[in-house]
Amino acid sequence: MAEPKLAVHTPGWVADFRSFIMRGNVVDMAVGVIIGAAFTSIVNSLVKDVFNPILGLATGGIDFSNLFVTLKGPVEPTLDAAQKAGAVTINYGMFLNTIIQFLIIALVIFWMVRLLTKMHVRQDAAPAAPPAPTKSEVLLQEIRDALVHQEQHGA
Repeated sequence: MAEPKLAVHTPGWVADFRSFIMRGNVVDMAVGVIIGAAFTSIVNSLVKDVFNPILGLATGGIDFSNLFVTLKGPVEPTLDAAQKAGAVTINYGMFLNTIIQFLIIALVIFWMVRLLTKMHVRQDAAPAAPPAPTKSEVLLQEIRDALVHQEQHGA
């Protein structure tokens, strides 16, 4: 004799949640967030390791990450030393680095969107097939062809 199966009641919102998660745009957004996080580390390195040294040379050796104002506590020559000493600081150099990173990200995204838009336009630039004739047009063509046929064969 078979034992009866116990039915587990699943709340209605679980099915709604499952269909929400499996929608294409939610999955696309999740992929975008993951790629964005990876892209952020690349941009951080680009700013820290490439642009900041160039900007430092252009501005006479200023290291933006060490631009800060001490509000309270011991005045130290570097931000790291001030933070270790427990000083309260306004880190405007770190803010400048963040602005530079944002501008770089915005510029790269702009060029990516522009490139994708141009690629999309090129694909759409191919001539589209003419639309199929309507039923009325087909009927009129048949009538025209029948009349031409009658004229040619002397009907």
